[in-house]
Amino acid sequence: MLVRDAMSTVVLTIGPAHTLRQAAALMSARRVGAAIVLDPDEGGIGILTERDILNSVGLGQDPDAERTHAHTTNNVVFATPSWTLEEAARAMAHGGFRHLIVLDHGEPAGIVSVRDIIRCWAPAREPAPAL
Repeated sequence: MLVRDAMSTVVLTIGPAHTLRQAAALMSARRVGAAIVLDPDEGGIGILTERDILNSVGLGQDPDAERTHAHTTNNVVFATPSWTLEEAARAMAHGGFRHLIVLDHGEPAGIVSVRDIIRCWAPAREPAPAL
């Protein structure tokens, strides 16, 4: 199975000037654990995850004052739609992260998460037995 079969194509994209609270509200509303951060001034693609927000709040930083650019991971490992899920899982395990931005012809095409991979690999859930 390939990344294109598992990835989410509905991607939240935010800018570097969003506050962490704004990013968290958007991520919560979309029910996603990561957002792509596009910085037109830097010309790069980064990622902000729920863990980045959690770490900031845990340090006592103000989510209304902190901007996403200060918490964005910019040295991102990118996947392509043609990667196998094994390749994606290996990259995540090696890098210690749970989301990969998927690029198609240099443009963001989606995000694949550990949860997406598990959903593809695990058998469909069966109802719990009645007690």
